[in-house]
Amino acid sequence: MKTIVYAFWVVVGLCLIVVGLANPGMVTVRAMPEFLAGLVNISPDIEIPLFMVIFLSVGTGLLIGFLWEWVREHRIRAESRARAKEVNALRREVATLRAEKARDDGDEVLALLDAPAR
Repeated sequence: MKTIVYAFWVVVGLCLIVVGLANPGMVTVRAMPEFLAGLVNISPDIEIPLFMVIFLSVGTGLLIGFLWEWVREHRIRAESRARAKEVNALRREVATLRAEKARDDGDEVLALLDAPAR
């Protein structure tokens, strides 16, 4: 299974290298439209290779998607924590009831068999 995962990442890496080699041209990335930049007298322009724009766009999209999914699953994680606490409380209660029953019966052998494993 690890071989398949490594092979997948090698293919992804090769695809990224091919995209980078195919798009080496410099492009100007503007943060504001030209008419707005002229009004404010600020022109935040950056000149970077096209493959960097592509990789940064994909990375930003992935980051936003991961964050969105993490926020969306908050309710599910909270419910899971609550149920885990409830299960632990019920296990402790069962262990307590078994110990009380064993003391009431007075049979030491049965008490040892019913005792929870540690």
